[in-house]
Formats: sequence, C-alpha cells, structure tokens
Amino acid sequence: MNALYPLKFKPVFDDRIWGGEKIRTRLGLDFAPLTRCAEAWVLSGYEGKQTFVSNGFLEGNEINELIEVYMDDLVGGKVFESTGETFPLLIKFIDSREWLSIQVHPDDELAHKRNLPNGKSEMWYVLDADENAQLIAGFNRKVSQKQYLEHLLNKTLQEIMNYEKVHPGDVFFMPAGRIHSLGPGVLLTEIQQTSDTTYRIYDWVRKDAEGKERELHMEQALAAIDFNIHSDYKTIYKPRLNESVGLVDCPYFTTNLMELAQPLRKNYEELDSFVIYICLEGGMKIKCGDHSTGVMKGEVVLIPAIFDKVEIYPERSVKFLEVFIA
Repeated sequence: MNALYPLKFKPVFDDRIWGGEKIRTRLGLDFAPLTRCAEAWVLSGYEGKQTFVSNGFLEGNEINELIEVYMDDLVGGKVFESTGETFPLLIKFIDSREWLSIQVHPDDELAHKRNLPNGKSEMWYVLDADENAQLIAGFNRKVSQKQYLEHLLNKTLQEIMNYEKVHPGDVFFMPAGRIHSLGPGVLLTEIQQTSDTTYRIYDWVRKDAEGKERELHMEQALAAIDFNIHSDYKTIYKPRLNESVGLVDCPYFTTNLMELAQPLRKNYEELDSFVIYICLEGGMKIKCGDHSTGVMKGEVVLIPAIFDKVEIYPERSVKFLEVFIA
C-alpha cells in the first residue's frame, strides 16, 4: 500500500436561491457551468456530495474510500473508532447574496432519536462582508416556546432575533440548537459536523423560479431550538502574528487561526487526529516528511494523522485556519 501524503480536493459546488459570485471573484474557485454559487463544499464525506482527491497518486478517490483503506493512519485511532468510515467534518465556503432562511440544526441526541447519524454544530469565520452586513445568532431576549410560536404565527419572528453586524475576521460558533441566519453580502468559511440536516423556520416569503416557496420545517425545529439567551454569540479573540490563536474548541472540532510571515514547524505528536488547513489569504508550502505541497487562497489541505511534524513555509505571508479533533 502506497504511503499517504497531504491531500487536496476538488470542490463540489452548490447553487441555491440565495447564492452569489464571491466564491469565484474573491476565492478564485471556478464553479462553471453554474452562473452563481451559494456553497463550495471543499472537503466533504457527506453521502452524495463527497469530495475527490485532486493531487498525487490518489487523485480521483473520494475521502470515505480512503478512510476504508487507511483507517487510523488517515484520521487517527480515536477518530476512526468514534466516527468509522465517514469523514467527520464538512468544510465549506458560503456566499450569501440574499438572506438565508432562519434555521436551526438538531444536536446529536435529537438526531439519533430521528434516525439521523449525528447532529450539526458549526462555526463561521467571515472572509468578506459588505458594509452594514449582518447575521442572526440566537434570540435578543428570553422567550418561551409559547411566545416564540406566537411570533412565528404572526410573522414577527424577526423582532425577537439577535442581529450582529459582520466584519472580515469575525467568528461565530453556532452550536446545535442555536437559531441563526446569514444576511446578504457575506463570504465565509464554515466548519461543521458532517450533516446536511437543516430545519427551515422562516424563509422571508420568497419564491423560486417556479413561483414556489421552499418547504419549512417548523414542527421539526421546535424540539431542536435552544430558547435561552447567551452573551457569547460572537467569539472575541486577538490575532497574533506567527502564533496560533484559539477560536473554537468544542467536542466536534478545534479551530485555530494562524497568520505567518516566517516558517513554522508544527509538532502533532500528542494529537491523535488528522489536521485540516484552510487557506484564507496568501499562500504557503507545507512539508510532511518527503512530501511538499503548495496551498493557495481558497484551497484546503488534509494532513493525515500519521504525520507528527509539519513544516510550513509562507509565501511572504499566509493566513489560514487549523482544524482538528482534540
């Protein structure tokens, strides 16, 4: 069996009613023949939307096929034991030309009750935002289920939503159960559990090209919603050059921000997990053993768990997210 190496993938592009052009114009990803693109799934083991390797001798293989062959050498022993032959994380770029639906995702417990493999917790790192862009994260006041249903019935749900202004570099953790939506003019990268279960609660009364409104899931959503208010909708952090800055640490993934202007050697000996680098700005060369791989803005690279040490050489400077399962 040939040895593993840092893996890059061909994105899967998805057009939705609210998508735009920034995935091409700002990230350089060609989503032709689509005229617009809402989401680029850049690393995915989700059934029907798996990404395929685009570099090296494993080119053309999809990620879950590789887990079957390489198992813990690829994802780590602890990860393989808990998630099996489905890659546990889904990495996307999202471009919202219009409001996304107001929505919520189930947690693991509710998902299992509904015969789904797992829930969906996620985080957003904002890459670009138009002036006055905003998003919804949670409620702006304590509401009961009864009050929520009254607002939903009266079409005044927006009145109890918590709106946040959005700027490049902002981070928002969206645990399962947190009601949320993304507003127009935002480009971001999303890191989430491998799931596509979304309960749409309100869709701004818009219609598709055939004049139909999208299906809502108000009843399914009710059991999933966290009605509490929280003080930490937005993640506060301070960027530091040439250092790792923690953004999100949850049971499903850990994400750090790194901005380098000089080479760095990373030691992953204590980590029993794959590592993902999501390149946000600039470019870099990464070296794992005898393997050297270039990574540019808009690209994602998967470092197999078998590599304990990674050398990173920025091209002038680079900004990227580091993601793994602790």
